[in-house]
Amino acid sequence: MDWSRRRVLITGGAGFLGTHVIEALRDAGCREIFIAKIEEYDLTREENAERLFRDARPEIVIHLAGLVGGILANKNRPADFFWQNLTMGSYMLHHAWKNGAAKFVAAAAGCGYPEHAPIPLREESFWDGFPQKVSAPYSIAKKLLHVQSMAYREQHGFKSIVVLPGNLYGPHDNFSLEDAHVVPALVRKFVSAADDGLPEVTVWGSGKPTRDFVYARDVADGMLLALERYDDSAIVNLSSGVETSIRDLAELTAKLAGFRGKIVWDASRPDGQLRRWFDISRARREIGYEPRFGIEEGLRRTVDWYRANRATARQ
Repeated sequence: MDWSRRRVLITGGAGFLGTHVIEALRDAGCREIFIAKIEEYDLTREENAERLFRDARPEIVIHLAGLVGGILANKNRPADFFWQNLTMGSYMLHHAWKNGAAKFVAAAAGCGYPEHAPIPLREESFWDGFPQKVSAPYSIAKKLLHVQSMAYREQHGFKSIVVLPGNLYGPHDNFSLEDAHVVPALVRKFVSAADDGLPEVTVWGSGKPTRDFVYARDVADGMLLALERYDDSAIVNLSSGVETSIRDLAELTAKLAGFRGKIVWDASRPDGQLRRWFDISRARREIGYEPRFGIEEGLRRTVDWYRANRATARQ
């Protein structure tokens, strides 16, 4: 695909993954990128989605806007997570088709896999059970994009793709201790503790659960590959394909941040799902996807970015 000739609309472009996708688009030579800003387009309202497509007139639509957060945020605001993500996704795909876009891609949620799905997680098991309860309102709202994608392809021939990222991390993430995901929360804690000379850091949970942590730029590159090479509504995992425990993650983050104190595990805090690890063989086979950043290199970049941008990072 010649990105220099494509007009691209991206929602969530000011967000974490969106920042990396815009960087990937610009690196690929894309010159016309319309970034839908939340201050101008509340996409939970259909009239705003209609206005957005009139303003942007896109050939390619990349939908990343959504309400996101960690375990605590999902537990405290389940209705918000369901309604906002459901309405935004539904309106964006519908109006992409209605306004004649050539292709649409959206990121769903890897936590939408059934809680007890076989490990590693393969796309064939995506609909085989209910997802982990705490994040289910969020993940099911995102999961329904897959149903909509299949329906619009069958009835209208509309080309849309839904990808499933693993646990994203990297520069430009949300480093809030209240609602951040595990990597940015740990990065903030250990960088702050190292710089301030604190003797110990408390980490939530037991450290036993595992996740598949994927550097955000790898997923951004994978989404562009999917737009270029994939023409199917079958979902595609985009992750690292490597299982890492929270304990190993914490110890590595501490080392990279220069923290030499004690790590205290607060087992009274929730662990969430015990294991999550993605099979990425379909992405490798169908679109030539191969993650470039291993966990140590990706974490080093994230720690260095946060330390350099601590005053202005989202937190």
